[in-house]
Amino acid sequence: MIPVTIWHNPRCSKSRQTLELLRGRGCEITQRRYLDDPPDADELREALCKLDLPALALVRRQEAAFRETGLSADSDEASLIAAMAAHPILIERPVVFAGGRAALGRPPESVLEILE
Repeated sequence: MIPVTIWHNPRCSKSRQTLELLRGRGCEITQRRYLDDPPDADELREALCKLDLPALALVRRQEAAFRETGLSADSDEASLIAAMAAHPILIERPVVFAGGRAALGRPPESVLEILE
């Protein structure tokens, strides 16, 4: 079995689909319900490094918290990371980690590349 960790929100259809895809592949899954157990700024920086994405690509810009915190597409990395740590609803989901790599499950099938 392939051990994976998923930053999961059970209310999100893409997160549920990704979880089912991982189960179907026989993965040993650790679920982290990131809204209840949010990653800190260091964990977010590490995830972004593994994803090879800028912070803005991991932020859910349509969330009210994005506007309420005064963020914009021009906000710097540190501000975006701090906002995601303080308001985990801003984190795009799901994020899957396996074998020292990470993938964003949008679409769910995109996580398959890190399982090989």
